[in-house]
This record gives sequence, structure tokens and C-alpha cells, in this order.
Amino acid sequence: MAAARPCIIALNAGSSSIKLSLYHLDGTAPPEFVARVQAEEIGDSPHLSGRLADGTDFLDETPASHALADHDSAFARLHEALAQQFGELKLAAVGHRIVHGGNRFPRPTIIDAATREDIAALSPMAPLHQPHHLEGVDAVSRFAPGTLQVACFDTSFHLEMPIVAQLTGLPYRFFEQGLRRFGFHGLSYEYIAGRLDDVDERLAKGRTIVAHLGNGASLCALQAGRSVDTTMGFTPLEGLPMGTRPGSIDPGLTLHLEQELGFTPETLQPLLYHESGLLGVSGIDSDMQTLLESDSPRAHLAIEFFVHRVAQEMARMAVSLGGIDGIVFTAGIGEHAAPIRAAVVDRLAPLWPVALDESANRATEPGRISTRNSAIAVHVIPTDEEATIARHTWRLHREQSAHA
Repeated sequence: MAAARPCIIALNAGSSSIKLSLYHLDGTAPPEFVARVQAEEIGDSPHLSGRLADGTDFLDETPASHALADHDSAFARLHEALAQQFGELKLAAVGHRIVHGGNRFPRPTIIDAATREDIAALSPMAPLHQPHHLEGVDAVSRFAPGTLQVACFDTSFHLEMPIVAQLTGLPYRFFEQGLRRFGFHGLSYEYIAGRLDDVDERLAKGRTIVAHLGNGASLCALQAGRSVDTTMGFTPLEGLPMGTRPGSIDPGLTLHLEQELGFTPETLQPLLYHESGLLGVSGIDSDMQTLLESDSPRAHLAIEFFVHRVAQEMARMAVSLGGIDGIVFTAGIGEHAAPIRAAVVDRLAPLWPVALDESANRATEPGRISTRNSAIAVHVIPTDEEATIARHTWRLHREQSAHA
């Protein structure tokens, strides 16, 4: 029997989901992606799925809810499914996506007891994500005690933005206490920044606006691959309207909701995180494709609102960059919703020398979607946050092994 191959797992745990991406290790070569598995609707109507790197599906199960009641049981079953497909897994390390690292974590960090406490302390700034990321950490700790675990933070990529992009406008003493604009989706932006060298050298060295448009949505202004501004702020609520989040709103409106309409912090949180954005405006769904297929006037209004805000914020990012050389669309909406890309660029065309190639924009394959004569290049580049997590986890694993 062949010896078990060492491997790394990149893990992304949500409120009712857990996703594992498996990477094989071979000497000093970078991690090799081999498969992705996920469990959705944990504890309710769970479903397991898995796909190999070549696109072949190998897992499709609908277990009883009691069999997949929590993240522990979900991780164990997904690990089992990978072992059934590839043989015994020699787990070298697990890397976790952690949304908020605050000022404390400027780079990926090995998770120990103190680190876990620090991550938990940041939960109020990302209540939709942070507690569930820790459920993933704890599931691995119970399933495979002693396994190296690495926290990879969505905020780290933005920590060195210019101070004017960090300020909130509150008195400076609050900034000195750590209340600043952090930005998120950093693992995605880091991946895209790394891909630009291969895709378009001019953008890699120049001024690029990356639009990470999914259920969560934000923009990032890249100057030679480094973040100089972004639309999300202290929490993932600021910026663009999203699937269920409103994006930037007048702070006075939240005061009005509390003082005049009887809202409390406990009732504001679900309103802002779960009931607003595309869902709240449309009254139908948070899914962009569903809205695009709808005849409802409010669905059309939600789409128009989203496009309007994306174009507005792109103009703001261009100010931070002092101009623009290119735009990259990524994530679920950015990669797959051609009408949204077209509508956004159409809003910008009167201001900037940019034009889409309609045929390229409608194509299913990623690539350049602007015309040859467009001074501003527009690309669709699929993101891969798990690849970023795996690379950082592999590096820290190698460093730890070298000092063992």
C-alpha cells in the first residue's frame, strides 16, 4: 500500500456550512489543489458535495439532519469522504479563513490558545462570520488534536493602506484606540493581485480596481498590487449594497431607527446583516441571478441600485488611485453576471475611456472583456481564496518544520 501523502486543508466555515479544499504536498513544490468538498445547511437539511480538480463530481449526499448536526460532524464526514477518494490523509496543517484580524494580525498566524482568544474578541466586529470561523477551528482541534492550524485574515491585505483611507471621521482619539477602516475580502484581493502578472502586466504595475461582487461585495483599489483603498470599513457592513447587507448608510438613520422606531442593538443587527441589501430592496431574494430573471419592478430596482452604487464606488476608488488603468470583476456576480458587468461599465463610459466587447462579456470563459481599443482594460478573473490560504499555511508549516 502506498504511503499516505502529506496534505493541507484550506477551511472556510460559515454559520451553516463548511468548505474544505484539499492540497497535496510534494517536497518543496507549492501545494497542489486536488479536490473541494462542502457541507451546506448543517443541522437543517444538510447536503454534501465534492468535486475534483478536473471538474469531476465525486460526492453528492443528503444525510439526515441528526447525522450532520454541527461543524464537528460535518468536518469528520468531509474528511472521511476525502479519505475514501484519496486514501489515508496525512494532515500536515489546516488553514482557516478568518474575516477580522483587527490591528493585531497583520499577517497569517499559527493558532494557539492565546490567538484563538484574540480572534474571538473580534467577533463583535464581524458577528456574521467570526464565531463560525472559530467553530471550524474547534472542530479541527477535536478531530485532529495537535494539528498545525493557521489563521489567514481578510483584513491583513489592507492594513497598510494610506492613513486617509483608514480614518473614519470620528475624533482622532478613536483612531488611536484602533477604531479604523480595515477592509475585507483581502484573501481574494491578494489572489487577484498575484494573478495580474500573468494576465496583464500593465495592470500588475499600474492602477487597478478589483470588484469582488458576490453575496458579500466590495471594491479594492490596487496600486502596483498593493491595497490603497477599499469600500468596506470597520466592519463588513460598509460600502456596496450586498445580498442581505445595506452597505453604507447615513449613521443618523440608525439613530432614528433606535430613537423613533424602537430598534435596539439586538434588533438592528439582524436588520443590517440579514434583511437589507438586494433582499430588502427587492422583497424577493438576495441572489442576483434570481433577480435578473424576475419581472418584478422591485427586482429591477434592486439591480439598478446595486449597479448605481458599484459605479459610484469605482469612481471613488479611481480618486484614491489618481487614475485608472484597469478593472477586474471577480466572485459570484463579478464572474458570472454579464448583464451586471455591462451595466456597470455603461455607467462609467461617459466618464472614462472604457468600452466592453459585448461578445467577450457574454462568453462563459474568463479573460479580457474590453475592446482592443479600450484605454482601460477590463478583465474577468476567477478568484481563489483557498489557494491563498493554502499557500500561507504551507509557508508556516515549512517554517515550523525547519525549526522543529
